Amino acid sequence: MPADKKNSSKGKFLSRLFSEQIIFVQVFRESVLFAVQSLRTNKLRSFLSLLGVAIGIFAIISVFTAVDSMENNIRDSIKSLGQNVVYIQKWPWSFGNNYPWWKYMNRPLPGYKEMEELDKRTHTVKSMAYVAYINAKLVKYKNNSAENVAIVAISENYMDIRKFELEKGRYFSEEEFASGKPFVVIGANIATALFADAEPLGESIDVMGNKLQVLGVVTKEGKSIVDNSMDDVIMVPVNNARNVVNLRSDRIDPFIMAEAKPLVTLAQMKEDLKQGMRAIRKLRPKEEDDFALNESTLLSNGISAMFSTMGIGGWIIGGFSILVGGFGIANIMFVSVKERTSIIGIQKSLGAKSYFILLQFLAEAVILCLIGGMAGLLLVFPLSLLATNMMEFNLLLSQSNVIFGLSISAVIGIISGLIPAWVASRMNPVDAIRAN
Repeated sequence: MPADKKNSSKGKFLSRLFSEQIIFVQVFRESVLFAVQSLRTNKLRSFLSLLGVAIGIFAIISVFTAVDSMENNIRDSIKSLGQNVVYIQKWPWSFGNNYPWWKYMNRPLPGYKEMEELDKRTHTVKSMAYVAYINAKLVKYKNNSAENVAIVAISENYMDIRKFELEKGRYFSEEEFASGKPFVVIGANIATALFADAEPLGESIDVMGNKLQVLGVVTKEGKSIVDNSMDDVIMVPVNNARNVVNLRSDRIDPFIMAEAKPLVTLAQMKEDLKQGMRAIRKLRPKEEDDFALNESTLLSNGISAMFSTMGIGGWIIGGFSILVGGFGIANIMFVSVKERTSIIGIQKSLGAKSYFILLQFLAEAVILCLIGGMAGLLLVFPLSLLATNMMEFNLLLSQSNVIFGLSISAVIGIISGLIPAWVASRMNPVDAIRAN
């Protein structure tokens, strides 16, 4: 075929395709306008229809917003434990089936001297710290007091591993750690409870019968799901705390934190720590480890499984609500088709194509569901803000959930309106006009 004929055929094809696209857009626009006019004419029926969808979307998006927010909060809290940090402890964070608990009971607790020796033996560790949480105590300053205060005995490099900022004051010096001087760094809530608007730096507080001078105040972090916020704790050097309590007690359960060097994987550091601890405790090759190497991924994996189950539960709860709303829309659309049968007949007798009628009723169902979906989302948004303010829990409606809710609404509209729209489009114009 000559080139000019090929170009001519191609031009006609593109012209016809463009014309069809313009016609489709015009038909779709007119269908939407017809649908909107129908919704305006039958306001009460439209309201009752979108109410069911709104409740369904509200139910499913509320569940997913709560689940997503809870998961994000927990994951953020776990991140504060350190993504490249290993915890050397007596007890593991996860157990297998039928584990011999008595073996764990008989394990020795990690010691401060073990940390110092381990730091010398390992080559993959950037920083290492010894930490001991002392049971909640009452802390006083003059006539003010703070209850359930966690006292954390720490070694020098703790701040390098457990990242936090100081709102005012400073951290302990190397000499203060070594000598165990009676100094303390306090959390934001403790500072508020004891000093209100007064200046805490340089003041002495009563901790377990000892006077400790305040060196610094930690910047407020907010509540933590895994309960590792610094807001309600006070930090003291290990060499000061050991003068008051026995840090090698099972009730305190001390542990060693180790942070990996750059480009060193957790697996490499864990193997290095394992060999070091076994050498320090003089374990024979066939003897089992008498210590646990824990990391945040153990919690993350468990959380992923838990929230997958919760997500399935959310689909079940929201699915029933959406199902009820979908049946409501389908029922209303069948009623709408029946009421407008003669109008459909007139439209078809004037030349309206079947797909125009189909799009008209389908658009009505989709618009109805989208309005209901938006109403449901508008209910979720203020309730999430209210819950966030009341519970101090970051419960926010995410953009992905908004898009998800509107997408579900559109899909429900298509599914619910497809059969009524198809019935309307297949009507015989003469029979339709005579129907009423």
